Amino acid sequence: MHGTMLWFNVDKGYGFIQTEYDERLYVAHSGFLAGHEPAPRCKGRSVSFDRATRGDDAYAVNVSFVVQEEQRRARLRGGRGGHRV
Repeated sequence: MHGTMLWFNVDKGYGFIQTEYDERLYVAHSGFLAGHEPAPRCKGRSVSFDRATRGDDAYAVNVSFVVQEEQRRARLRGGRGGHRV
């Protein structure tokens, strides 16, 4: 599934994701894949994840940040974002 980070509190170790189906899912720090740990300013970033349930509660696991296409192109061009110097 895909969604957007609503917020994540690094000190407390949890936050919420807004899914593409307008559902809010809880995500714990342990729910992120290695190398995709949340930063203090990850609000609004696109994520992909798996939805898991325990009883009636749903939460996100295997969360990773999605690299936007424009950012990927900029990195391939030397990180200048397409602007020629």
